[in-house]
Parts: sequence; structure tokens; C-alpha cells
Amino acid sequence: MLDQPRFRQILPPAHYEAIHAGIRAAMARDGLDLLLLEANDDIIYTTGFSHYTTERPVVFAITADDAVLLVPRLEITHAQDQAIAADLVSYFEFPGVTSPFEALRPRLGEVAGRVGVAPSMSLGRLAHLRAVFPRADIGASGIVGAMRLIKTPAEIALHREAGRIADEMVAAGVALIDEALRRGGTLPSEIELESHVSRHAMRIMHEDHADRMLVQGMASGLVYSGARSAFPHAMPTGNPVKVGESLILSLGCRVGGRASESERTFFIGEPTAEQAGHYAIAFEAQRRATAAMVAGNSCAHADAQGLDHIRANAPEEWLLHRVGHGMGVMFHEPPWVEAGDETVLAAGMVTSSEPSITVPGFAGYRIADTIHVTEAGPDLLTHHPRRIDDIVIG
Repeated sequence: MLDQPRFRQILPPAHYEAIHAGIRAAMARDGLDLLLLEANDDIIYTTGFSHYTTERPVVFAITADDAVLLVPRLEITHAQDQAIAADLVSYFEFPGVTSPFEALRPRLGEVAGRVGVAPSMSLGRLAHLRAVFPRADIGASGIVGAMRLIKTPAEIALHREAGRIADEMVAAGVALIDEALRRGGTLPSEIELESHVSRHAMRIMHEDHADRMLVQGMASGLVYSGARSAFPHAMPTGNPVKVGESLILSLGCRVGGRASESERTFFIGEPTAEQAGHYAIAFEAQRRATAAMVAGNSCAHADAQGLDHIRANAPEEWLLHRVGHGMGVMFHEPPWVEAGDETVLAAGMVTSSEPSITVPGFAGYRIADTIHVTEAGPDLLTHHPRRIDDIVIG
């Protein structure tokens, strides 16, 4: 029997050609002569180039008929190896005898028109840019941020594969605890679980994928148990999980630079009535929030569907955060599934659904899924079981 084709993470040149065409159409609409992008996530989105962000500028410059990536010299071979969707221009070092932006002059000339930069550009970096192009009219542009809200089918395929692997990470964490319980030995610590599941994800990518986009935060997660789970986003420690306690595995990865996360609360041994009652509140809040993630609903509406249930069934101090956030090249990016964001959900958006409750000094309870928004309803990209009978270990 023929081997099944291996999954490809690297998007083809035609994908970036379409992205560049979309940017140029929006630039023409907004009267921009040049768009400059420097954020790591914007660089991945527009060129496919992945790098470790440092103080050295990496800048994508696009005009009506040109696309250039400015990189420090030490990144040249790295960029060439990735076959990025832009021509390369380099400078030697930062801060340099002359500004790194000076290296763009021979290619772009004396820029005197309207130039857009991402709203995230720092004031310090903006000052350097204005010093090199003093005649340019430079202002913030949200063109690429708006484009990133709606994922292409090729990007959805990457998110879906990342969701599959995130679920596998959760299952691997459960299996490690199960094995320790069967042996009757010491249960793994939070940091041992985090290390185990991260290696497991990398192994899957190595075995199942024909190529890999190497990005920061490629596979990782948060693992916290017992009373420590009442500290959302707590870093894993040497604290071992214990029978009788609950445990949160908050795990995710990026495939082709696109993120998904799968998060579940587990019980080591049968839960008490108090623990089961807490979990029931979080479970129902997440079910309601997920059901509301349909094209046409607002982010604020989906947030209310989850958080109103928590407010009706738990003290206000147990509620610490919104229902969710958008995901794309980054784990956290717009839109924000929160009361203050009236963005209308549209087909092709990818969000998390993760309302939770936190009982101070006792435990936290959170279930999170990655959701592909469609007109027909939420398309879950993560599927690990979540009913209480399915999340008891041992």
C-alpha cells in the first residue's frame, strides 16, 4: 500500500501572491504608496519568514509593484533557506553606524508619499524611520490587521492540524499520569508534564509532516494543579500532581505558524461533590459561549452567553476573565470575545472559547477549545472529551 502523503506546513507561493494582492488593493483604496511592517507575526503572515525577534529590525516593505524584506546580515541565509515571498535587502548590524532603514533607500528611493505602518510600531522605531525618510507622510494603517481576521482555507487547514496535535498533547499528559498511577509511584510534576507534552507534539510534527515552519512557541503549555490552578497563567513548577486534586492542562501548538489550543480540567481520582459543582458551572458556561460563536453574532454577545451563566451561579470574585480571544499567527490576537468588543463574528475567524471560574485558595476550572467560526455554527478544531465522566484520571 502506498504511504499517505505527509502534511505540509509551508504555504505555497500562490498563497502569498494573493495576500500581497489584497494588501495592494487596500493600499490603493487608502491612498498609501508604501506599507512597512515589522512585528514578527506580520512578517510571518506576509512573507512566510520566521525568526527570533531581537532588537535588530526585520521589516517588510510593499509598494504597488515591489515587495522587499529588510533583514540583518546574520539572517540572510536563514531567509534564503525559507524561500520567502519577498526580495531580500540587508544591513550589517544594529544600531549601526547608519540606521538599518538606510538599507531600504537604494530599493525604495526617496520616499515622499503616504506611508503606512502597523499601529504596534514603537515610537522609538517610528522616530528612526522618520529620520531616514523625512519627506514621507507616515501614519498608522490597520490593513494587515483587518486581513488577518479572516483566515483563508489554507490557514484553516493549518489551524485544524494544530488543534489535532493540541488534543494529542492533552491525551499524552493524561497518559503520563495514568501510567504513574498504575505503577504506584510518584506522580509527575507540573514541569515534567509540560516537558513531556511539548516533546510529544514535536515528535508528531517530525513524523507526520513533510516540512515544518520553525516558530517561537511552537509547542508548549501551562500545567497547574490543586490550589495553584487558582492562579491563571501560572508557570509550571516542580509541584507534583496529587490524588484528590484537580489539574488544568492548557496546551497548544503552532503549525505553519498558525495556532490552536486545547485546555481541559481533570480530576485525579473521583471528584468531590464540591469539585463537581464547580466544574458544572464552568462546563455549562463554555457550552453556551461556544454555541454563540456563529457568524453574525457579536463578540460581546458570545462573551455574555458564557459569563452571564457564571455570574448567575458563582460569586463575582470567581470570575477573572473574558470568554476568549482570536487566534491566528499569534495565540492571542483580535478579535476579543469580550463585552467591550462589538466586532461581528464572520466566517473564517478563529477564536478560543474559554470561560472559567477560579475559586481562591482552592482550584481553577477551565475548558478551552479552538473555534472556527462559520455561518452554520461553531466548527470545533479541538475535540478532547470534556464531560465530567471523561475527565477523571485513575
